[in-house]
Amino acid sequence: MKLVDTSAWIHALRPNGDPQIRARVNVLLQSGDAAWCALVRLELWTGARGPHEKRVLREMERDLPDLEINGATWDAACELARLARESGHTIPATDLLIAACAQLHGVEIEHEDEHFNVIAKLR
Repeated sequence: MKLVDTSAWIHALRPNGDPQIRARVNVLLQSGDAAWCALVRLELWTGARGPHEKRVLREMERDLPDLEINGATWDAACELARLARESGHTIPATDLLIAACAQLHGVEIEHEDEHFNVIAKLR
């Protein structure tokens, strides 16, 4: 299973998205290995355009595993933020929380966002 980040979903949902990223996400969807978390869902809804994307998001809400974000996730995100700042990086809180969620659930992140590559080097 992989937590699919908003950066990858955008390519998968939009006709002009990168075909390689779209293909990777589609493989995860077809195999049942795609998951998301509440923050990714929120980010996608704030950017949803048109009836097609909204319909797809409603289907995703029905079908995708939702990896829980709880107090331990917030604590892990704060620790990642501390490590990032100590290494001279400023990373958006949203990416830190998504990375912490994946970390606590023991899954990788499918993404197209350099911040996750930086986070991976912090551990």
